[in-house]
Amino acid sequence: MSRPTVAGADAAPPSDPRALIRGRAFALGFDAVGFARAELGPEARDRLAAFLAAGRHGDMGWMENRAEQRAHPRALWHEAASVIALGLSYAPADDPLAPLAMPDRGAISVYARNRDYHDIVKGRLKQLAQFIVSRFHNAEIKVFVDTAPLMEKPLAQDAGIGWQGKHTNLVSRAHGSWLFLGEIYTTLPLDPDPPHADRCGSCTRCLAACPTDAFPAPYQLDATRCISYLTIEHRGPIPEVLRPAMGNRIYGCDDCLAVCPWNRFARATREAGLAARADLVAPRLAELAALDDAGFRTMFRGSPVKRIGRSRFVRNVLIALGNAADPALAAAVAPLCADPDPVVADAACWALARLCPAEGGA
Repeated sequence: MSRPTVAGADAAPPSDPRALIRGRAFALGFDAVGFARAELGPEARDRLAAFLAAGRHGDMGWMENRAEQRAHPRALWHEAASVIALGLSYAPADDPLAPLAMPDRGAISVYARNRDYHDIVKGRLKQLAQFIVSRFHNAEIKVFVDTAPLMEKPLAQDAGIGWQGKHTNLVSRAHGSWLFLGEIYTTLPLDPDPPHADRCGSCTRCLAACPTDAFPAPYQLDATRCISYLTIEHRGPIPEVLRPAMGNRIYGCDDCLAVCPWNRFARATREAGLAARADLVAPRLAELAALDDAGFRTMFRGSPVKRIGRSRFVRNVLIALGNAADPALAAAVAPLCADPDPVVADAACWALARLCPAEGGA
């Protein structure tokens, strides 16, 4: 395998260019780095095909529309030779499931309790890409977070930074289930790291923890039953049969991640922009229900929550209020039965009927 040319007249090629890249990545704040070929094996491709064929992607038509690029990294960029997989820990300092015991408060997924991770990870990726280009004359680079049609988790497993657990998310021996992923595709021919072995063993805690039974089998996810999908990606009314199981989860769900035994090795994130904002750890549902569009945008400025918009968010809040079993909260719900958004009005009427069953929701 040919080695990349190092820029600079006096610079000598490093014995392993990966060591130079890895060292710079750690210096930039990444917590995991690995290298893989720009290709995926048949197992990952077959898993994607089965997921799509079963319709388990729900409303996420973009997954099906660009399935070929997801299954074949070089279909996304033909010149790619290697993938540098990177992980940034967002491990919480507190118990992420603690808000579930507060029915009048909302539970927001750990990853969304501060700044949008896309901005943080992409900024670091660009810095690393600039470093690589400055050191290697023949390097061509493309950076991705999770908005491009690529299969991040199988690539990360191939690069040795973790494995896809039974909950289908990446698990790291050092960081548990709390890694944001980013990738650098490059024309540099870099030696791959050994793929990471599966270390789930006989454990099924993540599968048993799911409130909505979204795992038909180990390593399989039915997104149409997943609370993260329902509260974030799904635009219409949430199926009534699933609403009671959602509890007070108003943006995402951490249950399957939080119970993973490998989390005991994870240390709280070092990234200040990913540490939880106090006002987003367990916000009062009644106050969230009262948000208008301007108030919503102000509260969630810079947060990934902002991307779902006020109506979808308030829909989630109303379902949580309906699950709170406290009739005193009906006052926060009733005005929204007349909300101009029919999805919000539907959720409000459902919640009111749950809070005041004797009065038929009146």
